[in-house]
Amino acid sequence: MLAQFVFRLGSGSPLLHLPVSPCVSSSGWILLPPSQGKKQSGQQQRELPSAPVRGGREQQAAAGAPAGEGLLPAGLAGELPRSGTQLERSAASGPPAAGARKQRFPSGLSQAAGARVVGPADPVPPKCEISGKEAISALARAKSKECRQQIAEVFCRHKEGQLMPEKVTRYCPLEGKANANVQWDEDSAESFPAKPVRIAFVLAIHGRASRQFQRLFKAIYHTSHYYYIHVDQRSNYLHRQVQALAALYPNVRVTPWRMATIWGGASLLTMYLRSMADLLAMRDWSWDFFINLSAADYPIRTNNQLVAFLSKYRKMNFIKSHGRDNARFIRKQGLDRLFFECDTHMWRLGDRKIPEGVSVDGGSDWFLLNRVFVDYVISSQDDLVANMKRFYAYTLLPAESFFHTVLENSAHCESMVDNNLRITNWNRKLGCKCQYKHIVDWCGCSPNDFKPVDFHRFQQTVRPTFFARKFEASVNQEIVNQLDSYLYGPFPKGTPGLSSYWENVYDEPDGVASLSDTRLTYYHSFSRLGLARAAASLQGNPKDHSCRYFPMGHPVSVHLYFKSDQFQGYLVKHHATNLATSKLETLETWVSPKNNFKVTSTPSSTFSRLQFAAIGADWDAKERMFRNFGGLLGPTDETVGMQKWTKGANVTVTVVWIDPTNVIAATYDILIDANAEFTHYRPPLNQPLRPGVWSVRVLYHWSPVAEMRFLIAPLTYSRHQPIRQDDALKLHNGPAKNSYMEQSFHGLNPVLNIPVSLGYVEQSKRNAALTGQQLEHWVDGLVGELWEAADICAVGPTACPVMQACPKNPWSSLSPDPKSHLGPPRADGRVR
Repeated sequence: MLAQFVFRLGSGSPLLHLPVSPCVSSSGWILLPPSQGKKQSGQQQRELPSAPVRGGREQQAAAGAPAGEGLLPAGLAGELPRSGTQLERSAASGPPAAGARKQRFPSGLSQAAGARVVGPADPVPPKCEISGKEAISALARAKSKECRQQIAEVFCRHKEGQLMPEKVTRYCPLEGKANANVQWDEDSAESFPAKPVRIAFVLAIHGRASRQFQRLFKAIYHTSHYYYIHVDQRSNYLHRQVQALAALYPNVRVTPWRMATIWGGASLLTMYLRSMADLLAMRDWSWDFFINLSAADYPIRTNNQLVAFLSKYRKMNFIKSHGRDNARFIRKQGLDRLFFECDTHMWRLGDRKIPEGVSVDGGSDWFLLNRVFVDYVISSQDDLVANMKRFYAYTLLPAESFFHTVLENSAHCESMVDNNLRITNWNRKLGCKCQYKHIVDWCGCSPNDFKPVDFHRFQQTVRPTFFARKFEASVNQEIVNQLDSYLYGPFPKGTPGLSSYWENVYDEPDGVASLSDTRLTYYHSFSRLGLARAAASLQGNPKDHSCRYFPMGHPVSVHLYFKSDQFQGYLVKHHATNLATSKLETLETWVSPKNNFKVTSTPSSTFSRLQFAAIGADWDAKERMFRNFGGLLGPTDETVGMQKWTKGANVTVTVVWIDPTNVIAATYDILIDANAEFTHYRPPLNQPLRPGVWSVRVLYHWSPVAEMRFLIAPLTYSRHQPIRQDDALKLHNGPAKNSYMEQSFHGLNPVLNIPVSLGYVEQSKRNAALTGQQLEHWVDGLVGELWEAADICAVGPTACPVMQACPKNPWSSLSPDPKSHLGPPRADGRVR
């Protein structure tokens, strides 16, 4: 057996640093081959980060384009670097010297190179030397010239004392923090007030979960309130859906501007401030409270209860504070650091001082604010508001602190209630994994999704709560169904689609450029599998072409399909020409994954802890699931192996990865602690991975325990065009020298009874050169090994007599879905 090294998972500092940080999650151990244990020169031992997850601490937008010029409200826009800023440099440029501690601005300049910021209003451009490892690192990593210019100008202005306020006026007459006491009586809340408040809901949404958003909208809608919806700039599909929704209701509007907000970014605060300014300018909308929600929120009390409560406390502002000592909060929140957002990233540029005179506060960025305070924040030019806008323009997670700090230090401080009327599902052990390092120079946390076991938490009445987060129907829809029934009563018996959920992942107006070549390859193959199923329905009559088709064009749309919270496969809507009529038809194919995991141990085996194992990509360590549903993998994807365990005695298992030509690509041991539930690891395989069906075996004492198969699909597209042979040969021939790692595991083939055949290798080389229809035939054969066309239906008229209309098929994305359907308001003002 190969000599191995030990690495501790999930228990603090590792015993050995890995050159490539694996994504791990368990309370177990992992043993790695020798070459994986070499510590790279100059590297420090550190706790390994977990895989990136979707979602945010309290703002879940993924990285995207920075806010455009002119999107900042008055008082904030002037603090950003001026447009037209230029960068001048000397001709002497080159890579920075090793160990350099200072450099001039643009990345790539040497220490000797000079740089200065040139602004349109600067008659004598100031010189500024960039120092400090954080600013130098930001300049080296920023991708665009404009971003580097802005970083340099911000740093120089801060260095010269022009950026941050030194002292700010406090207007609150109280010493310390105010916290008004409010009482919660669920019975009295049902009595409707004589003068009910009217609420402006600001819905900040992103992603593609339109049906989940429609359920939220149904639950909170009433004709007496107002709904202002901001859709992230990158979520065009959702924006189209929301525009159609807004056309149905006069008290719903979509922001005419859109921003791409990032987790922790200044852009989120800018979006809220601009939304507030818009709402104040709408003279026909007379509202009393501002409430912000995301598509991952859901009410846990009725609208009537919320209105009754807020009407009783209409002069209050509800905002959740951190509950820590102030110094610790400032340190953990990074408020004493200078940040700047550009290139869809929050760059840390160095230290700064907290302004004197005010008490900095913060907590959750979900709040309920009354109109008087919102008007003060937007309209006031006093020293507090103006300087806090300056300060928070360069702050990490500003929406989690700006409103708290302004409220606590303003004349409105006595209206503060330390409760944002929400329940958030925090699980710090799972949710705090530094998962946003790719978009912010800081570690962040994200709440978990609620599950049915959490339902009892919504029924507590110790403190006033009206909303909860997070909910995600692609993770668990049953909890939303339970909550919906609890609030508004169950749907009638026999209502279709109650246990089904559909989520769009591609829509034709998005354009195929929005898809990876891997996904485009799979979606086309899924369509062809559906057409083959349609042809098979003719029961072999060679003269009948009424159900035979020729595929046409790219897919029209693609949906994920879930039933009873289990992934059922993909629904691909596509065009095809009927060979009997030569007419174009639109069809929808349902492809479902086959079971590719099997237990291979004998019934008498003493090993029984392994419940399930899978290979995939986009591992979500927080929700402990793959976000790449069904594992649509190509030659350049980074694959992750996951195992799910029952509790039991400590055990050690060996994991072996085998490519389609029976080359052992990787092997490692995992020591599973007694309480471990999940383990996952990404072996650092050299790419491209060889296309074909791979297998991964789990061994216990070198006896087989389980085996799983996964597909690395050969690509029929490269850069969204049919792949050419030279590209196919580069992508489909496997890694250089047929070596997935530095060391070879060839000696294990006879030990594991894995035959080595030159025939496999030769066939693989021939397949690597395929293009056109021959390549498609190879792809479809491979896809058909792991997927099956479960059904196909007609979107419109069809010549195939045995094909049903899609709306009549309960699996189709066109089938009735009453729980998400939006209709006109009833007499009581509600739609649910």
